Amino acid sequence: MSFLAASPTPYHAVANAAERLEKAGFRQVAETDAWDGTAGGKYVLRGGAIIAWYVPEGAAAHTPFRIVGAHTDSPNLRVKPRPDSGTHGWRQVAVEIYGGPLLNSWLDRDLGLAGRLTLRDGSTRLVDVDRPLLRVPQLAVHLDRTVNSDGLKLDKQRHMQPVWGLGDDIRDGDLIAFLEETAGLPSGEVTGWDLMVHSVEPPAYLGRDRELVAGPRMDNLLSVHAGTAALAAVAGRGADLSCIPVLAAFDHEENGSQSDTGADGPLLGGVLERSVYARGGTYEDRARAFAGTVCLSSDTGHAVHPNYAERHDPTHHPRVDGGPLLKVNVNNRYATDGSGRSVFAAACDKADVPFQSFVSNNAMPCGTTIGPITAARHGIRTVDIGVAILSMHSARELCGANDPYLLANALLAFLDE
Repeated sequence: MSFLAASPTPYHAVANAAERLEKAGFRQVAETDAWDGTAGGKYVLRGGAIIAWYVPEGAAAHTPFRIVGAHTDSPNLRVKPRPDSGTHGWRQVAVEIYGGPLLNSWLDRDLGLAGRLTLRDGSTRLVDVDRPLLRVPQLAVHLDRTVNSDGLKLDKQRHMQPVWGLGDDIRDGDLIAFLEETAGLPSGEVTGWDLMVHSVEPPAYLGRDRELVAGPRMDNLLSVHAGTAALAAVAGRGADLSCIPVLAAFDHEENGSQSDTGADGPLLGGVLERSVYARGGTYEDRARAFAGTVCLSSDTGHAVHPNYAERHDPTHHPRVDGGPLLKVNVNNRYATDGSGRSVFAAACDKADVPFQSFVSNNAMPCGTTIGPITAARHGIRTVDIGVAILSMHSARELCGANDPYLLANALLAFLDE
């Protein structure tokens, strides 16, 4: 819950993951530097992505990898290049829709603003205005008498622009000037930005017995957190590992993964190859290592909804707090096959963690993950898993309070090979 609250953007998420790994003895390596093959924990940061790995003592160049894959981005509203707008005495911020959010979940909600500022010298600074700053106001029912009978219809351009103040004098640069002041930067220092809004309502326990957790960005920071915890734990054991455990948390999954920090980019393959070569390996060693590698692509999945049970497959009704999901789709929207199931089943058995199976209703199109992309791009065996939640892609999602713990333990058992 603290990780969710402290990670309003992918940039904050990877910074927080890196901080936790640093405490476990990992060190950052720059992609522009020469790498050595020494044992220990290392990580690479690039934008909203982090690749971290732990090399055991005496690991051969052809040692295979065990990868936990996840993504750091969530559907939301992101600030446009010319953010300052407004009309009829309202000051507004121009935003673009990122990914596929449940738009209505962003209405009438207190919103903050966070992201990455790029300065004149090319350096970056994280910023987080974690207080009620913006709001996307819904039209009153008196002005839309059919909204409850005909349904809410939102135009992404006209209806989703948040307000953040009053005034008719709309000047370019006001929002960025406000953020420069907030971050303690000189006026005119910011030349680029990657900014997004977020709900300022903190994560919370919910339910009579506090058996549920409500919070933002569970898709997919829940998996990023579990993967970070598992990697830190396996490194802390100093065990005699037969594989090299890896955390690969990518950006841009929600819009197709095609970027230099996305799963369809070269980042993961480049890091794994350089790790092989830094330990004196050859192309043959690289091929052997990749052939023995397994990736668990961890992303949230759909718990059976009590009000819409007919939308789910009639024989597969995953429940919250029932353990992680094994996600299957024969059309390769998920990468799981029978051999992959055996890998995950063995990890769950080792960790004494129950697991469930998920398939989509045949009449519904199935979503996808980084799993098939990772399998196809790198030629490595990949299994899709995750945690069952409700309200996926809402500004505020819901999971069982025990499931993140169960997932982290299953991932630890998988990495501890």
